[in-house]
Amino acid sequence: MKEIEINTDIIKLDSFLKWCGAVSLGSEAKMFIQDGLVKVNNEIEVRRGKKLTKGDIIEFDGETYKII
Repeated sequence: MKEIEINTDIIKLDSFLKWCGAVSLGSEAKMFIQDGLVKVNNEIEVRRGKKLTKGDIIEFDGETYKII
């Protein structure tokens, strides 16, 4: 599990995928999220604007990320 530090209280899911380097473009993040390929706290999330906070766990493309 990769621990990713954010500098704000919340971050949107699509922005997080770019921040942690899982995707290079926001449009890529949007497509992966809409296709149901991203899990937040063990549940598939299809809202790219889903607000994430410290402690949330994101799974994508075989990697697991924890926000710290």
